[in-house]
Amino acid sequence: MGPLLARNEDFARDNAPLPLAPPTAQLIVVCCLDHRVDPATVLGIRLGEAPVIRNAGGRVTPAVIGDLAYLAFLARRVFGLSGPLFEVAVVHHTQCGTGFLADEAFRREAATATGLDEAALAGSQVADPYATVRADVERLRLSPLIPAEVSVSGHVHDVDTGRISTVVDAR
Repeated sequence: MGPLLARNEDFARDNAPLPLAPPTAQLIVVCCLDHRVDPATVLGIRLGEAPVIRNAGGRVTPAVIGDLAYLAFLARRVFGLSGPLFEVAVVHHTQCGTGFLADEAFRREAATATGLDEAALAGSQVADPYATVRADVERLRLSPLIPAEVSVSGHVHDVDTGRISTVVDAR
């Protein structure tokens, strides 16, 4: 952790604290926790621009839906926003390690080794990011917890090229 703490010292030296406020990009990113796809680097997100929710595969889980519903509540209740609140960009990526979970034997072994539920592991797999990002966008759009004032888009990050392509336009 030493080198990272030194970098933090550099950051803290020039840090100008930001007030609690809505994200300036009016965007929330849901993406994978893979260290190769850090959205701050890949999308150039700066402090204060966009919250990022990360999990294995970048999948839209009940916890993600709950977080987004809470952020929408905050946008209305604390910041007094009305009309369009923000866009949720769901970003899956190629070569995702959760793709191994598509294999039933691997998934069973992973469930035994981790104590995680096999069905939950199956739900987190991203073997075809184009298909899973479409499914997750649809899951968000159909959730009764996500207000209509929240738009949702879907994207795939190609780890070979570094490019992100839009699969589902914001709506």
